[in-house]
Amino acid sequence: MNKVSEGMNYAPKGKAQPVVKPGEFVFSAVRLDHGHIYGMCNGLTEAGGTLKYVYDQDPKKVEAFLKAFPQAKPARSEEEALEDRETHMIAGAAVTSQRCALGLKALSAGKDYFTDKAPFTTLEQLSSAREMVKKTNRRYMVYYSERLHVEGAVLAGYMVDQGFIGKVVNVAGFGPHRLSAGARPDWFFQKEKYGGILCDIGSHQIEQYLYFAKEEDGQVVSSRIANYSHPDYPELDDFGDCSISGKNGTTNYFRVDWFTPDGLRTWGDGRTIILGTEGYIEIRKYVDIAREGQGGNHVFLVNGDGEKYINATGVTGYPFFGQLILDSLNRTETAMTQAHAFKAAELCLKAQAQAVDLTPGIPDRK
Repeated sequence: MNKVSEGMNYAPKGKAQPVVKPGEFVFSAVRLDHGHIYGMCNGLTEAGGTLKYVYDQDPKKVEAFLKAFPQAKPARSEEEALEDRETHMIAGAAVTSQRCALGLKALSAGKDYFTDKAPFTTLEQLSSAREMVKKTNRRYMVYYSERLHVEGAVLAGYMVDQGFIGKVVNVAGFGPHRLSAGARPDWFFQKEKYGGILCDIGSHQIEQYLYFAKEEDGQVVSSRIANYSHPDYPELDDFGDCSISGKNGTTNYFRVDWFTPDGLRTWGDGRTIILGTEGYIEIRKYVDIAREGQGGNHVFLVNGDGEKYINATGVTGYPFFGQLILDSLNRTETAMTQAHAFKAAELCLKAQAQAVDLTPGIPDRK
């Protein structure tokens, strides 16, 4: 199965759009447990970042990483990268339950931190990160790739900001993924380590809702999880859904699952529907099914002016990464506020914690 078919290896490449000169922003990659580290490093290097060190305990992972990023230098230890005076930011894709500990080390060492989602598996981890951010004034940023690294989602954000559909009142998200169980590491199936489906891939959906609806807070109204079809992996949630009410009165529903069939040519038919008071937008992120030659980034707009379709591929680029670099250098919050990154994490943790388990024959697996 090729990498396009596997979400864990989703690593988009865009046009180089540097916002700094070589050497002005240095970052290092530490912990390569998830393939998203490649997308994270692609985005930062395309925006002008200089990748200095790479470190992982597994030399095979380092060897594979160096084939993609030969400019990186293998660090002799994690500390060598964390304590390097030139390094502004640590990018990491550790085992989910270990991401917070790495982040605390990075912030304590005076570095900003850019982690794969989900950034935490417990509310206690989130609390410790909030305290460390306050103490150090460093950033704990999160790679919510299903918005940040999808041009269709970037374009939809511009449309919302420009009032094309009026005030957003509801966001519905659908995040199916292909499991590819045989290619996954053991930790992926251990709930203590991956956090559960609403904590994991559900974090994308909640972050998008907060962003598109311009919400700063919300309440989980209901959430459900299940293991419908994978008894060999009893701690896996292969299905989850959730409903949220925002502080400002907007609403959100999302569904995530591991049931993408092998017949789909990509890893998941991710979609988002944004309803406004004057129209709506649908994003078909990765595929438009049954249409040959069609990739992703399909954006459909309906409002008072009529119906419009835009293929956003090559239209917007990925501005988040350049903004993140400049935020790190200038101590601004253009790419994403710290409050937003943490609120999305908080709500996904609460959704997972209070979820009703619908697994047949097992009333409660938690």
